[in-house]
Amino acid sequence: MAHHNGQKKKTRYKYKKDLRERGMAPVTAAIQEFEPGQRVHIVVNPSVQTGMPHRRFHGRTGVVVGKQGRAWVLEIADGNMTKTVVSLPQHLRAQRL
Repeated sequence: MAHHNGQKKKTRYKYKKDLRERGMAPVTAAIQEFEPGQRVHIVVNPSVQTGMPHRRFHGRTGVVVGKQGRAWVLEIADGNMTKTVVSLPQHLRAQRL
């Protein structure tokens, strides 16, 4: 039997939406703007497959470093390392204070 290793492997329940949230995301999610240094939560939207960060970063919080095209560049602390994640704004939510 072949061993399948796709980007969305082992995400059946992790990426699942609530019943009333199903379908495409609103347009306002795609035009979000963030300031450098702002903290954002990574919450992957499964209805938007492009610009999706890796599944290990789902639920993590990072700091906005800059912009790369339509996507945002984030820095995330992962253990003793700082990792760079590039994600579209549909998969990001601003942290409330």
